[in-house]
Amino acid sequence: MRRGRRLSGAADVDDVRAPRPGGARPARAGDPYGIGPATTLIAPILSVAGLVVIAWLSLSLLSGKLPFALGGNPGASGAPPGAEKTPTPSNVVVVPSTRPEDRLIGTIVYAKVGNLWIEDANGARQITSTGRDSMPSFSPDGKWIYFVEARDDADRFSLRGKPSRTYDLTYPIIERVHLDGSGRQRILSGLFHSNAGTWFYWLRQPELSPNGRTIALISDGPDPTNSNVVLQFYDMTTKKLTRAGVPEFPPLGHQDPTWSPDGATLLYVKNGRDGARGAPQIYRYVFKTRKLTALTGPGYNSPRYSPDGRYVLATKTSTLGTDVVILDARNGAELVRVTDDSHSWGAVWSPAGDAVAFLHIDAGVTDLERVSLGGQPGRWTVGAPVPLTANAGLDGASHPDWFIPADQLPTPSPAAPASPAPSGS
Repeated sequence: MRRGRRLSGAADVDDVRAPRPGGARPARAGDPYGIGPATTLIAPILSVAGLVVIAWLSLSLLSGKLPFALGGNPGASGAPPGAEKTPTPSNVVVVPSTRPEDRLIGTIVYAKVGNLWIEDANGARQITSTGRDSMPSFSPDGKWIYFVEARDDADRFSLRGKPSRTYDLTYPIIERVHLDGSGRQRILSGLFHSNAGTWFYWLRQPELSPNGRTIALISDGPDPTNSNVVLQFYDMTTKKLTRAGVPEFPPLGHQDPTWSPDGATLLYVKNGRDGARGAPQIYRYVFKTRKLTALTGPGYNSPRYSPDGRYVLATKTSTLGTDVVILDARNGAELVRVTDDSHSWGAVWSPAGDAVAFLHIDAGVTDLERVSLGGQPGRWTVGAPVPLTANAGLDGASHPDWFIPADQLPTPSPAAPASPAPSGS
């Protein structure tokens, strides 16, 4: 029996899967290899080569290296052999006590050992228990958490016209749940049915638009035999997936979609390579006009707009690891370095705009930390890190999200625009 499984705990890149069904696919605009509607095996070979790179990235994170920290030091955790910490049990998240002025405002969601947890000023509590949940994000009104669940199935599929065989499939489902763990609902299944049998397509990093009508996500659906894992939109009314149609570096695809506060634009990452190293790059996509501009050069991923849309949090990659930085949303200029330890990534803004939470790895164990932002916007002073979890062993591929009710938010400045105008518009 062959398998179509993925590796758990992977970095924010395409997961490992069985050899992709189907043979040649139609030519795509911008294809650097010049592959037409081929009758050769070039396309499957390129896909397999890409999957080898993806598996390498996934295993790098599992071994203590951070996403895209390729070519860096082998011990990205900074711990000598045998010095890795043992994380707390899977059903426990330790929240260190803090000073009253450092108490958490609002609610943060994150994943640990395949389950979703929320944390607020009263502590942390587990809200799902499947052991297969990941990639959570809040709905704009804070009533729901959208996420991905992995499910198992066994079915038959015919690869490239050959007799069908049975495969074990681990396929994704986009779901949502209330903050108390109730009302779990299925939104979209990744199972794929055709005359050849049953297969599946990826669904990753779902984020609901501010108006609640569209989920931005990364997928090779609805037909995984003719697409890489790329930026797509799921219409909550029509229940249809639509590709954004933006350029890609086959077969690495895209990652990290995030909406601007007004929903007019979307940031995402185009994955690429520079020799053996990853070269992720942030792009801005205008939803209505489909206009596309590069916000950064290679070396940045995991973008998140600030609450006023004027700034962007990002993960900056280097040969040593990853750090959190703040960029100007107009031109991608780096304004502030939030961390300087090469072990931090996956940051999220406080909806109040005065703090940042991010994942940090130490001795092979991932925890959540927070820093305050003081001074003038764009010229902030960064406070000392405050641990939000201790020795927790959080899922490094599932970035946190943060929600604060409107009645707890400061009054916004009338001079602050909702979001910056896209470059050249």
